[in-house]
Amino acid sequence: MDMLWSGWGDPAKATPLPDAVTGLLRKLLGVKPRGTGPVALDEIAVPASPLTAPACRALADAVGGEEHVRTDAESRIRHTRGKSTPDLLRMRGGDTSGIPAAVVLPASHDDVLAVLRACAAHDLALVPFGGGTSVVGGLHPEQPVTRRRCFVALDLRRMDGLIAVDPVSRTATLQPGLRAPRAEALLAEHGFTLGHFPQSYEWATIGGFAAARSSGQASAGYGRFDDMVLGLTLATPEGTLEAGRAPRSAAGPDLRQLVLGSEGAFGVITSVTVRLRPLPETRIHEGWRFSSFEEGTAALRRLAQDGPRPTVLRLSDETETLIGLAQPDAIGSPAAQQAAGCQVITGYEGTAEGTAHRRKRAAAVLRDCGGTYLGEEPGERWAHGRYSAPYLRDALLDAGAFAETLETAAYWSRVPGLYASVRDALTTRLTEAGTPPLVMCHISHVYENGASLYFTVVSAQGDDPVAHWAPAKHAANEAILAAGGTISHHHGVGTDHRDWYVREAGELGIEALRAVKRRLDPAGLLNPGVLLPLD
Repeated sequence: MDMLWSGWGDPAKATPLPDAVTGLLRKLLGVKPRGTGPVALDEIAVPASPLTAPACRALADAVGGEEHVRTDAESRIRHTRGKSTPDLLRMRGGDTSGIPAAVVLPASHDDVLAVLRACAAHDLALVPFGGGTSVVGGLHPEQPVTRRRCFVALDLRRMDGLIAVDPVSRTATLQPGLRAPRAEALLAEHGFTLGHFPQSYEWATIGGFAAARSSGQASAGYGRFDDMVLGLTLATPEGTLEAGRAPRSAAGPDLRQLVLGSEGAFGVITSVTVRLRPLPETRIHEGWRFSSFEEGTAALRRLAQDGPRPTVLRLSDETETLIGLAQPDAIGSPAAQQAAGCQVITGYEGTAEGTAHRRKRAAAVLRDCGGTYLGEEPGERWAHGRYSAPYLRDALLDAGAFAETLETAAYWSRVPGLYASVRDALTTRLTEAGTPPLVMCHISHVYENGASLYFTVVSAQGDDPVAHWAPAKHAANEAILAAGGTISHHHGVGTDHRDWYVREAGELGIEALRAVKRRLDPAGLLNPGVLLPLD
């Protein structure tokens, strides 16, 4: 099943905003109803594929037949851009700039190498495509003005298998096009879980998790995806790179870390070996309330540093708690509107005995920090709706609102200043543009030394919603770097964050990465302009 081309996920799961929320948007933010809806898929004017007949034959030979090279309009539209709000607004308006010349579907590592050879021979750029969930311009390559060339999307859906399970070492090797729910189902047959549940879980793939350094909602207990990776295979225009043959090694720099987060710029990840955990006997989620974001942050820091650390641990600020995004499927409900303070969601997974012990000890810490126990209902409601926020974004767009997210991370000592700086930057810039926003935030991931801040912004769209957002996003990025945060904690770099990543990494760091790219991809075929600026 393909994702909705002009929005998120399964169209059958989309629901309109409650009348109360729509009224609130009109009254508080000046949101106006949309005059027209998204264009129909069959109404989009798609230019003919510029792929030459020899190039098409070479690609077909690489992947075992013409049926695995698609140049029809619908296939190309469905592989255009990602799922950021600017991406969706362009797609909803019928903008086909950045459309691939073809969609190529390999079935193996050798197929991918053959495709790369064909691309090199015919001067084609290539963009790896997993679930298509990028929200940072990771699927929209850039081309030098002096050398325009078409690109193909490499859809990895045929590479969707569980290659091997080692129950003794508790590891598994997975193909990159395997979607997360299917991966969990396959591992469950062996009594294991990966434990990686990001908001994109229903659609994202194993390869995408590795390429973007994904972080799941249960990272407090299971770790980030890059913590889980023990080995991987990378297909490059110059050959195959294998990284990782032991859990840890002192044999030089860790090449796995060079590939993780490389966003398709160095090569195509064709297999990933990950560590596993036993399927939990029990899962339980619950809610807590703190009087302020400051008080809640102190409680999360204490749990992160001194323990016991829950499997899920997140804190919504006052605005997000009030609006109800702490429970996305309850937005606008009377209970959400009557809420006060800041809501914390905790979750516990594991053995029944171990879970009960951790839960009891964590509850004592939360109470000691000023928390009020709300019971299991808020936590279970959050768990039920944990993947629904992107659908809410689509409903907001349908109602005429603008909604977008951004995230960052910093050391604990910098978190308060980072939180204030980003909120102020977004509020000031959008208010100056005549569209005062609602800015919400939650701490989404915690570590012993710091935490991630995840912001949601809602405002009126303005006359040109894409242009309306660009200065605010720029201001937020500037505020992040000025306050000592990283430009991305888990969304990645893409093209949207690239210029700020260059500043974060520094000139020497970027030149070192450019040297790696020149060695692995000397013709610059792979995801040009993504992660690193064009030469």
